[in-house]
Amino acid sequence: MPAVNEPAPNLQVAEWVQGSPSNIDQERGRVILIEVFQVNCPGCFIGGLPEVIQTYMTFKGKPLTVWGLATAFEDYHLNTLDNLKKLIDTGEVVGETMAMLSERDMLSMGRLQYFMPFPVAMDQVVKRSGGVKEGEVQRWIDRDFPDFKTMPELHRNQIEVQIHEYLDKKEYDALTFDQYGLRGTPSSIIIDKRGIVRHKLFGSNLELEKLIEPLLNE
Repeated sequence: MPAVNEPAPNLQVAEWVQGSPSNIDQERGRVILIEVFQVNCPGCFIGGLPEVIQTYMTFKGKPLTVWGLATAFEDYHLNTLDNLKKLIDTGEVVGETMAMLSERDMLSMGRLQYFMPFPVAMDQVVKRSGGVKEGEVQRWIDRDFPDFKTMPELHRNQIEVQIHEYLDKKEYDALTFDQYGLRGTPSSIIIDKRGIVRHKLFGSNLELEKLIEPLLNE
């Protein structure tokens, strides 16, 4: 998985649902902002996506490419390509997203009140087979537990067992999500004009404009 200040690998996309297909290596000379979300992720629609849309509008006309990338690392029956297409075509939302946005009066006739004005793709999600892969537990440890080596041995053993059990039961892999070593959704990936990962961020209210503006001026 690429760390910050390392080259960004191309996205592994199942389908571009909106906009023209492209990829990292086709956008040299432009800063890239990728917003990774799940259809069944209320926080993505309350915080993450609105901030990215505002960032897109702020820098419209500048050398900034913005993409939405829907993924699925849970709730596979809801985080589907079909539900992404419904979202893009009609604004229809599902599951916890529908419940929470309805509660907050953020829907209009059951539809999202805003749309994504940039290209949107679906991550490639593949069925797992063969159990836990060699080195997979360690990659998760490296991603989520940077202080793992300093933990007590008992704690380290518990973490290893829990990750192994989770991966053994995991049904699918989301290839781009896993490739970039993301922790959850919403996540924002910012790549500079040379194709180098400059930021990998989890959550919302990230002040994306302050991070992107200096990269546009490089």
